[in-house]
Amino acid sequence: MTTRVWTIPAERMKAGRLHRVPLSMPATDILDDLCQPTNGAGFVFPGYRPSRPLTDVALSKALHLAAGTKDVTVHGLRSTFRDWAAEATDYPNEVVEMALAHAVGNKVEAAYRRGDLFEKRRALMDEWAAYCCGLHRNRP
Repeated sequence: MTTRVWTIPAERMKAGRLHRVPLSMPATDILDDLCQPTNGAGFVFPGYRPSRPLTDVALSKALHLAAGTKDVTVHGLRSTFRDWAAEATDYPNEVVEMALAHAVGNKVEAAYRRGDLFEKRRALMDEWAAYCCGLHRNRP
């Protein structure tokens, strides 16, 4: 993986706008391992049928098995990231909300917001990866 960017097309996003996700080095290392040619279908997470992607039901089941409980959700992972960013970092709310692809609530602000804070989000995601890998540094 060379670009370290995951681009999600607008048609796959709730807000209907293309979203770029900066990928940390640990994330790209995992993807490089997973993306070895196996079935030719082009899916990082192939489903039961090689020509189909992993379903949301299968993802939830895998999460439940990994956690050892059904009291976890994929959305809960997003919430965990949001709580960590608010409580353990100094990143502005705008950067964190943009990382989650949340829409700007204020119509005036939304009308003037042109950038995507990509490099600031890259730094945030690098810190999140370090935290997840147990390599986080203590912040003042």
